[in-house]
Amino acid sequence: MSAFETTRTNTGFTPMNLVSNIVASIASWNDARVTRNALAKLSDRELDDIGLSRGDIEFIAARA
Repeated sequence: MSAFETTRTNTGFTPMNLVSNIVASIASWNDARVTRNALAKLSDRELDDIGLSRGDIEFIAARA
């Protein structure tokens, strides 16, 4: 008796995955932009109160 495998392996590329990845990338970029802008509007004193400096803004925005 022989067995025949009927399930297909996922190649990882489908048009829906492509669209989903593009939307996720845009959302991530926008989150970083909003974070960067919000932190840039704070004064040096306000940034110091939350334990950040102007040099930390780009690093924090990249993690957002």
